[in-house]
Amino acid sequence: MQLSIVFAVLLACILHSTPSDAIPARAHHQRLARANPRTITMPLKRLYVPRTDVHPQLLLQQHINRGNKRLARMTGRSEPAEHELRAEMHKRMYLLESGSVKASSATTATGSNFSKRYWRHSKHVAQAASNASSTGTDGGVSALDIQAAEIGGLTPAKIPTSNNTLGLAIDADDVGYIATIQIGTPPQNFNILMDSGSADFWVGSETCQSQQGTCGNHTFLGSKSSSSFVQSNQNFNVTYGSGSVAGVLCQDNVNMAGLQLNKHTFGVANEESVQFSADTVPFDGLMGLAQSTLSNEKVPTPVESLASNGLISSAISSFKISRLADQLNDGEVTFGGLDSTKFVANTLVTIPNVSKIGFWEGAIDAITVNGQDTGVTGRTAILDTGTTLIIAPPADALAVIAMLGGKCDTQQCTISCTSNTSIALSFGNASFAIDPRDMAVLPVDINDPTGDCTAGIQPGTIGTNTEWLVGDVFLKNAYFSVDTQNNKISLAKLS
Repeated sequence: MQLSIVFAVLLACILHSTPSDAIPARAHHQRLARANPRTITMPLKRLYVPRTDVHPQLLLQQHINRGNKRLARMTGRSEPAEHELRAEMHKRMYLLESGSVKASSATTATGSNFSKRYWRHSKHVAQAASNASSTGTDGGVSALDIQAAEIGGLTPAKIPTSNNTLGLAIDADDVGYIATIQIGTPPQNFNILMDSGSADFWVGSETCQSQQGTCGNHTFLGSKSSSSFVQSNQNFNVTYGSGSVAGVLCQDNVNMAGLQLNKHTFGVANEESVQFSADTVPFDGLMGLAQSTLSNEKVPTPVESLASNGLISSAISSFKISRLADQLNDGEVTFGGLDSTKFVANTLVTIPNVSKIGFWEGAIDAITVNGQDTGVTGRTAILDTGTTLIIAPPADALAVIAMLGGKCDTQQCTISCTSNTSIALSFGNASFAIDPRDMAVLPVDINDPTGDCTAGIQPGTIGTNTEWLVGDVFLKNAYFSVDTQNNKISLAKLS
């Protein structure tokens, strides 16, 4: 009976993410904006919030489930049933040593003990780095990554040196990317998840409700906090791979790195599922940067509005996302162009977007392992900063994992944590290798960083047999830019 209660509590808590607060150096951004008003670069920050109540392997299963649901929605197919996702969670809990799974109904079911969001400042990151070196003692998964997977949170980015720059944060061990923008009069700081796999922009409403009552400790928008806020009667709702929101459209002033969008139309969420509302969620809203043809709100994305208002030369979004283990904290998103300091110029390739509905999807020329062709051909990749792993059709995933020296069972695909085998995806006749560290995501036994690891590529049971959902496991290894006006995707090797 007690074990069943623990299972139920853990299943509820895994729906929760981790929250934070972020304060950009606004004066610095405004000075840089005046220097180059046509391009915006937003650095990606990182903060920490403790998350010791959920086993990291359960959180990893959440990412796998979310990827499968997201791929189903992207490809217009039926999502896996809730009981199927719960079954996968039960299987993973069964495999864990009972001593590793600890839960308290007072903390895990509702996240009520996380009633206050806070930064873990640079000194804490430095302390964590000194206590957990960036590489394992005998290779294997970084102790810093394991620590981040266990406690969660975000790490602040270094102050960028590029013009018109704001930072992106890394959530936990490279699972998400968050920027800070200003909305309203007077302007308030909002932490926003940047997502190339969706096209809706929303923040929480002052009247926001969730399954647990009022929404958690976030920044909200409405007439009480902003004198320029104007609410409409037009409803919207968005369902993601994990969670959903519903609300109404509004108009208010949005400032992105000093560029001011007055009376911009976007959503305020009156209802949020716990995946967005919980105190432990590290963001106050989400900005979709796919094409607006995909938008449920049926309005231009912020980058499209920046271009149509002449604030940037073209509706381009460009990503350089960082890796926690490198301890560089230099992630950025640039609007209006590409940041040439972040990539090797002669490696830049541009390919057509083959999606018919508004995702960023490119044709894969080849998939190789240590330079050897896998024989997997005729595939396309949806490039999505909002997905942590790579989700591939089962036959493809099994073939690649076998060549990586790994194995797949009914639960997951694993490889050796010490593997130095490299998988590469080719686009536009250019090969982009994935760092072996990114393929060994997390030890199956958290106390054995040189044993078996959950692999960065997992089989998806939905979607067509030719579509891959390619997330941050790959995107950490390339400069990634998308151009709405020309319907093009560009990739380059990082400098």
